[in-house]
Amino acid sequence: MSNSSESYSLPPVVRRVAIDFRNAGVISFWIQLVLAIVSTLVLIFASFTLNTRANSSPNPGTGVGLLFAILGLFALYAGAYWAFNYIRLSRRLRSSDSRSRPKPKDVSQSLRFGLIINLVGMFLTLLGAEAIVGALLAKSLSQPQGGTIFAERLSQFVQPLDIFVVQANINTILAHFFGILASLWLLWRMNRN
Repeated sequence: MSNSSESYSLPPVVRRVAIDFRNAGVISFWIQLVLAIVSTLVLIFASFTLNTRANSSPNPGTGVGLLFAILGLFALYAGAYWAFNYIRLSRRLRSSDSRSRPKPKDVSQSLRFGLIINLVGMFLTLLGAEAIVGALLAKSLSQPQGGTIFAERLSQFVQPLDIFVVQANINTILAHFFGILASLWLLWRMNRN
C-alpha cells in the first residue's frame, strides 16, 4: 500500500480514478469469482449426472446448451481475471512516477476489453440458456397431462437437475452483468473527471 505522502503527490483526478478502479475491481472480481465457482460446480455435477441417467434419450438442446454454458463460464473466468487486472491497474495509477502510470487511452482500452469479454460471455451464456430452456419446454410439453407415470418414461419429465442447470446459467449471466456494470461505471467515472 502506498503511504499518504505518495497519495498526496498524485493529481486529485488520478487519485480518484485509482480508488474507483480498486473498488470496482475488488467488488467485480469477487462477485464474478464466487458466481463462477458456484456455476462450475453445478455444471460439473449436471454433466456427470446427465451422462449417468438411466433410460434417458439424448436431448440435443441440452447438449448444445451445456456447451454454450461452459463457453460462457470460460469467458466468466476471463472476466474475473480482467476485474483483477483493474486492481493491478489501480496500483499502477497510484505510482509516484508519472512516466510509469498508464495513459488514459490505455486505461480506456482496458475497460473496453473488459466490456467485450463480459458481453461475449453473456451472449454465449444466453445462447446456452435459450437451448436449455427450449429443451425443457419440449420436455414439459411432451408430458402426459394427468396420466400415470411409468418408470421407463421418467427421464422425459422435467427434473430438479434440469432446473439446476438453468440456475447455473442465470448465475453466469448475473456475474457477466456485474462485470459489464463495473466496466461501464469506471468508464463513466473516467469521463466525468
